Amino acid sequence: MQFTHLRGDTQDIMNCAIKDDTGLNDFQKLPNHHGVAIPRVGIERFRIPLKFKRSDGHIISHDVEASMFVYLDSHKTGVNMSRFCTILQEEAENCVNQEFFKKILYRYQSDLRDSQQEELIKSAEIILSFNYATKQKSLRSENWGWQYYPCTLKAAISSDQSVKMSLSLDYEYSSTCPCSLSMAKQYEKDFRDGLTNLGNGIATAHSQRSNANVRVDYSIQTDFWLEDLIALLRKALPTETQSLVKRIDEQAFAISNLGAGAAVASVVFVILLGVSGIFIYFSPKDHG
Repeated sequence: MQFTHLRGDTQDIMNCAIKDDTGLNDFQKLPNHHGVAIPRVGIERFRIPLKFKRSDGHIISHDVEASMFVYLDSHKTGVNMSRFCTILQEEAENCVNQEFFKKILYRYQSDLRDSQQEELIKSAEIILSFNYATKQKSLRSENWGWQYYPCTLKAAISSDQSVKMSLSLDYEYSSTCPCSLSMAKQYEKDFRDGLTNLGNGIATAHSQRSNANVRVDYSIQTDFWLEDLIALLRKALPTETQSLVKRIDEQAFAISNLGAGAAVASVVFVILLGVSGIFIYFSPKDHG
């Protein structure tokens, strides 16, 4: 590798051939002599409040961390990083939806060019990370509380202007350990049959807290609501961790928990297959 183009003295740093509108050196617009393209150049974790329209029509604001990237051609030195943020802030007047993503991605391809005569930037990407809040009804009582779901929305546009969307969501639930349940039932049977006199004949299987990370890949033309995915998960895994409970809710949770065992992953997968036009990825993790 040759290092002849590396700046190493004061004159090289001060005497930039390109100036911006204020007269300051603009090294970003200098040509790249190394011929190395970078697939993703941008900003990570830029915080901004964004509006989300719910399936019932209500609009709610969420604190979002946005990561934004574009493709940097081999003849380019860099991009104007502040434009990522200003474009997002200008579009933040609108709700996050399909049009929101299409407009932002196109503007990244167009507005981050050094001149309008250049071709559109090859690809662009935006990733929104936030905690999505929705109401959760208690299992038996008439109470409810707010449940928060860590979510990531990702949109990417390529040179042919096709846009790929993905949504990932973390769903926390409890399940009874099937091995522990089997041993507890075996002990209770042995105690009843007089095969052991240990304990009092009652055994309790332990539960474990688990986290299901579900990723959905879908077309930007597809109407897809976060609430629909949450509703499907609640149907498949009714032992979601609860936000507000009374004693009758605790009892209902214990009853449901006995049925949530090792087969939950396959159950969720089968139920989610009922959603057409999307691809589902399910990754359960136990913390117990």
